[in-house]
Amino acid sequence: MKAIVSVIMGSTSDLPVMKKATDFLNEMKVPFEVNALSAHRTPEAVEAFSKGAKERGVKIIIAAAGMAAHLPGVIAASTTLPVIGVPINSTLDGMDALLAIVQMPPGIPVATVGVNASLNAAILAVEMLSLADTELAGRLACYKENLKKKIEKANEDLKELQYEYKTN
Repeated sequence: MKAIVSVIMGSTSDLPVMKKATDFLNEMKVPFEVNALSAHRTPEAVEAFSKGAKERGVKIIIAAAGMAAHLPGVIAASTTLPVIGVPINSTLDGMDALLAIVQMPPGIPVATVGVNASLNAAILAVEMLSLADTELAGRLACYKENLKKKIEKANEDLKELQYEYKTN
């Protein structure tokens, strides 16, 4: 089995946030790899990873970083694969990371999700992959249907709340 999604983080301290992404990829039966690479501490390794990812069969890269958050952009600069950035809340409520990732120069796009929103990054990756994989598209459609059912059930459960002035 070869990874088609690569989940990269600046350090293993990002793993608790990225676990939602890896759990979802696993649930969707998408082969993935997980690595820690730092744009600032291991720049040569980041470049080698980025340049070799496509040849190894990777189709999408999810890259997480906090603070200066250069990792997703540095990866995007060295590959033609889609890169999805996950800003990590480590300082300034994650706004520093969000702005660092989203403000890429023309020609070097990084799709960016919300702060700590690794689940959305994985869902976006699966949506992209589903364009060419009908089985995966079916699993994704089932997941989204279950999201709908959860909200419908929550709304029904809210009807049971009793307050003197509640009208529904």
